[in-house]
Order: sequence, then C-alpha cells, then structure tokens
Amino acid sequence: MKFDEELIIERRPTRKVKVGNIFIGGDAPIAVQTMAKTKTDDTEATIAQIHAVQQAGADLVRVAVPDEKAARSLEWIRLNIQIPLVADIHFNAKFAMIALEQGVDKLRLNPGNIRNEGKIRDIVRAAKERSVPIRIGVNAGSLDPDIKEKWGLTPRALVESAKRELSYFEKEDFGDVIISLKASDVKMCIAAYRLAAVELGDYPLHLGVTEAGITRIGTVKSAVGMGMLLGQGIGDTLRVSLTGDPVDEVKVGWDILQSLELRRRGVNVISCPSCGRCDIDVVPLAVQGERSRRTNQPPDFRGRDGCEVNGPGEAKSADYGIAGGNGISLIFEKGEIVARAKPEEQLDVLMGVINRGLEKESAAAEE
Repeated sequence: MKFDEELIIERRPTRKVKVGNIFIGGDAPIAVQTMAKTKTDDTEATIAQIHAVQQAGADLVRVAVPDEKAARSLEWIRLNIQIPLVADIHFNAKFAMIALEQGVDKLRLNPGNIRNEGKIRDIVRAAKERSVPIRIGVNAGSLDPDIKEKWGLTPRALVESAKRELSYFEKEDFGDVIISLKASDVKMCIAAYRLAAVELGDYPLHLGVTEAGITRIGTVKSAVGMGMLLGQGIGDTLRVSLTGDPVDEVKVGWDILQSLELRRRGVNVISCPSCGRCDIDVVPLAVQGERSRRTNQPPDFRGRDGCEVNGPGEAKSADYGIAGGNGISLIFEKGEIVARAKPEEQLDVLMGVINRGLEKESAAAEE
C-alpha cells in the first residue's frame, strides 16, 4: 500500500450558492452552521440563542418551522440577527411559502415528508423568484416509503432520494441547491456522501451525522465521519448535531475544520497529555489557552510539558509556546526564546508575551 508523504486536501469543485450575506460552495470557506434549540415563536429566546451561536462562530443558523405561528415569527427574527436565517420545513408546504414571504435566506426541505410534486414546484418557483436557495435535506429516518422499499436503509437510498427531488428542481431550471444526506450511522453517512460527490453533479454538499448524541460521543462521531469526508475534499458546509447547547455544535465544527487546517479561528491549542517525565503542571496552561480561543486572534498557542523529548521542538514550531523542566520554563515566540520563568510565574509570563505579541500584530494591521 502506497501513501503520499503529505496530505494535500483538494476540495471537490462545486457551484457557488449565495445564502444571505455569505456563499456556500466554490472557493468560499467551508461554512459552520447550527440549529436553534428554542421554540421559534419564542422570538426573544430564539434571537438570544442565535446571537450566542454567532458569537461562537456560526456562519448561518437554522430554525424549526413546525407550525404557522413559527413561520410568521421569522421576519422579526431575521431583522434582529446578523447571520443568514434558514427555515427548516417538514410536512406542510404552506409553511415554506410563508417563510419565503417572511424573508428567510434559505429553505431546508426534507424530500421524505413533502412528496407532492405540485407543491414542491410551487415552493421552487417562489424561491427562484426571490433568489432564495434550497437545501435538499435527505435523512435516513424519513425516506420516501417506495425508495426505502426498493433500496433498503442504505447509502444508495439516500442518494436516490436526493436525485428524485433534484429532478423536480431541474424541471424549473432552479440551480441554487445544496444537498445533505444524513444518517446517525457514521459509515452510512460517509458512503452516501461519497456516492453523492460522484453522482449528483456540482451541487455543494452540507455535511452532518444526524442525531450524533450527547457532547462526547456526538463529537467523536461527527469528527470521524466529517473528518474522513473533508480529508477527501468533500463538503462545503457542516453542522455538528449534538444533544445539547448549539454553541457546542459550533465550537466542535470549528475544531474539526481547524484540525485539518481548512479554516482557522482564534487560538489553536496544542498541549501535552502529560506523563512521568512532566516537570510542570500543563493543565492551567492548556485551560488558559482554551479560554483564549474565544477571541479571533490568529496565533497558535502550544502549551508544552517539561519533557526534553518533544517540548522545545514543538514550542519552537508554534507562534507562542512553552517548554519547562528542572524548575524553569522557556517561553518561545516565533521560534525564539524570549523569556524564562519559574513554575509559579510561567502562566503570567507566557500570557504577557502573547498579549504583547497580539498588540504588535494589531497595531501593524492598522497601519
């Protein structure tokens, strides 16, 4: 078996779809999105949660539209947020039409539960008139009965569901389409998206492992599934589906992209797991670095242990780093030792070096 010496990720070429004030697909950055967990007609709570996920780094947000009251709340929500708003439509085509009238930036339609071609046509025509894109959101849990009967619960069934829905859209010459093929089974997701990348043309793909679970296991499933696809250049936007706070979904989404160097936001924390060689307490250093990720500052922060094996080399390769042992810690900036500190002083000294560096970078950017 032969492997390349370096993993070079070349994204699958896709069309560029405008969603509100951002683009998905083409050369646009892979967008991180989430879904509000509030009742949509509780506009105050929904707006507050959207502000929170935006602060965490969400590029767009989806809200549930289970009834007319929720649908008619969308205009007010849209007027009070700064990121694109996506209406999630199931079963009732009427709510999609109301959502479009309310000025949403994108629709998500589930082809498994709106199956009337005439109603789909009407939605597509209205969306086309308003230049509103649509995501075809296939889900393994709600496939068309005839497709499921023919293909079973398989990756092929997900792709065939998307193809059928696309045929309706293409009859209307509507191309502002994004496609997702989600399942709770990680291997099924991977296989479905691989098929879609080959068989569904150049439509952008929205990645996700649906119903992934609570934070720990949901993060693992999402990272494995989406990481494998992203590493092959598949995926133009993603949502991490966790049972919990949508802010965590956004953070994990960014972590996945940052781990593959596909996007960068805030501080990249690299810290030693610690072992018997460790002479300094790495935990507070790593925790402080993790807290710093709330900013949009660009440097890497690498908290390293006192081990002579990896510490100095790793710290030198970071924008800012620390390696300690024998009662002294060396502070690195851009590969150079810029300070020394005793264990009880190392956190303050390190953060002082980082903050001064950030101030210099900020001043240079303003010139």
